[in-house]
Amino acid sequence: MVSYWVVVGLVFAVAAVGVERARRLSRRLERLKESYWDLRYELGQLQARVTRLEAERSDPAPPPSPAASNFVPLSSLKR
Repeated sequence: MVSYWVVVGLVFAVAAVGVERARRLSRRLERLKESYWDLRYELGQLQARVTRLEAERSDPAPPPSPAASNFVPLSSLKR
């Protein structure tokens, strides 16, 4: 009879350790999720800054020269 209670006590002890470990892992998982989303947000912010800085550094496209647009309508050639 005593061995039965020892086994039951050991089972409860193992169950309690398992529950506590699951709680710790759950809290750790929540911290990791929060860190993941913080990093994703920071990555998006940095990518936007890099894009903006690259756009500022690149030379603006020169305006098209009038010689490049030598469109002559055909109606003016017939005269």
